Amino acid sequence: MPVCVGVAFKRVARSYWFDPDGLELQEEQRVVVETARGLELGTVKIAPRYVPDEEITAPLKRVVRIANRDDLLVERQNRQRAREALRICAEAVRRHELPMRLLMAEYTFDSHQVTIYFSAEMRVDFRALVRDVASLLRCKVQLHQVGARDHAKIIGGVGPCGLTLCCASFLTEFAPISMKMAKDQSLFLNPVKFSGVCGKLMCCLRYEHETYVEAKKKLPQIGEVVMSPRGQGKVIELNLLKETAIVQLFESAVELEFPATELRVEKTGKCAECRGCSLHQLRADYAEATMLGEVDDMAPPPSDQDSPALQEMDRTAQGGEEDADL
Repeated sequence: MPVCVGVAFKRVARSYWFDPDGLELQEEQRVVVETARGLELGTVKIAPRYVPDEEITAPLKRVVRIANRDDLLVERQNRQRAREALRICAEAVRRHELPMRLLMAEYTFDSHQVTIYFSAEMRVDFRALVRDVASLLRCKVQLHQVGARDHAKIIGGVGPCGLTLCCASFLTEFAPISMKMAKDQSLFLNPVKFSGVCGKLMCCLRYEHETYVEAKKKLPQIGEVVMSPRGQGKVIELNLLKETAIVQLFESAVELEFPATELRVEKTGKCAECRGCSLHQLRADYAEATMLGEVDDMAPPPSDQDSPALQEMDRTAQGGEEDADL
């Protein structure tokens, strides 16, 4: 395993491995490194350490030197030039009447290339714009369109929680977020309630998702009939963090909260009141499938041996038929 150092090129960005080349480096130290685009000025985010070969992207570039005063001066000059490039590009965008919003510009360390980031509702043909801006700046110009999340990361801001946006403060990569995560956390399925300033689902939905999933495995489902210390009832609400369930008792209709360890599921199907899948409904579906000739593709007939209530209903129905025959 080679010794590598992690270097990032933006304040909140992914770190890349480089060969320290014998230099004694510390975290937050500025360094000049070799990259595919030439020399770049970065910041040490991970001190030198042994790194497995499978985590390294070959070829491993090296750290050229620790940044000196001249290197930091070049960086400040490039920032000033980037602001000027952004202004020139904005004027060119107005001339070409393109539907795009410019966000940021950055020069490479050697000032031979400038990258301009922008957002737009749709794909934009900016070939003529690139030629126009390149002739004014007299360097290579690249335009890079970003999505809503990267837009928020570049601009920054404050989230609904009142804190600085996660993407602008510590998130280096965006993980997929889905509505299922909100559902697993028992949130109201209204995307407006848990959407970030970017208009996408908030990244923080993923932080505790695994905790909610594991807690949900220990609890009965809403609508299931359970046996509690106070009698039989129906689960009407779950508290995943406390790992408790609110049960509405059948006899008194009282709603009580019980830990998951004190509850025993009486049947797997949900009761008919919450439009669940009771054993009666399962048997009706099975009978219908039998008539349609689809029974070979289904599971064996549902059994009600563990449901005294359904057995009693069946006995009552059979008794009624016998009385009718008499």
